[in-house]
Amino acid sequence: MGSPFYTGEHEAFREVMRRFVAKEIEPYAHQWDEDGEFPRELYRKASEIGLLGLGFPEQYGGVAADQFMKIVASQELARAGAGGISSSLMSHTIGSPPIARAARAEIKARVLPEVLAGRKISALAITEPSGGSDVANLRTSARRDSDHYVVSGEKTFITSGMRADYLTVAVRTGGEGAGGVSLLLIEGDTPGLSRTKLKKMGWWASDTATLHFDECRVPIENLIGEEGQGFKIIMQNFNSERMGMAASCTPMPASASTRRLRMQKSARRLASRSPSTR
Repeated sequence: MGSPFYTGEHEAFREVMRRFVAKEIEPYAHQWDEDGEFPRELYRKASEIGLLGLGFPEQYGGVAADQFMKIVASQELARAGAGGISSSLMSHTIGSPPIARAARAEIKARVLPEVLAGRKISALAITEPSGGSDVANLRTSARRDSDHYVVSGEKTFITSGMRADYLTVAVRTGGEGAGGVSLLLIEGDTPGLSRTKLKKMGWWASDTATLHFDECRVPIENLIGEEGQGFKIIMQNFNSERMGMAASCTPMPASASTRRLRMQKSARRLASRSPSTR
């Protein structure tokens, strides 16, 4: 019996995704892990099949999609067994929703089309060396100076941190706790921003970095939403993130089993061709 949640449109997109992964990711995944990154051209190719635009407003190049379409995308990307590639390729799904929801109209119009077309990379910067999940107690500060915010502090374990053109950054503009947190869009070429690539045990192809903000001047127009409302906007991201991560886990056992069977078949073929050592 078919699933009540997936229509023919969902299954058609699943086939598109499966072909994309088989052609554009699986043959290169090992080498990209060794290289520590994948070509930026992959973003453009992902945009061409509608992957990058899923769920974003159509006026900015997005594609109308329900949550089940996003689940399909997560499942099919996971079939490659290369989590580092999909995490960086899809970093805009955590970096850009706050922009789409709450940024000024001119910021949306300038940033989102470039990201959804695969020409620019978007990342979310929340985690700090002093803590990750405790968003309400982050320390990176942004003080108002005329028509700019001056940002100082550090973020770490940031996916797409080295290559991101646009960083959605959680900062403290007010007092302690969640009410003092705001979001700023910080562009990758902002003076005072430096980046350090992180070495990891796994997911080598994922671009992961520590970001250093040394008195970075950010225009007030780059405030996403209102001052002190950043925590609420961040929380709106989490349910979709959790759903995506859970969906990514479901194909992994099957994917691992398929690879194991292929290795066993290859080993048997090699053994049958080898001369007997008896």
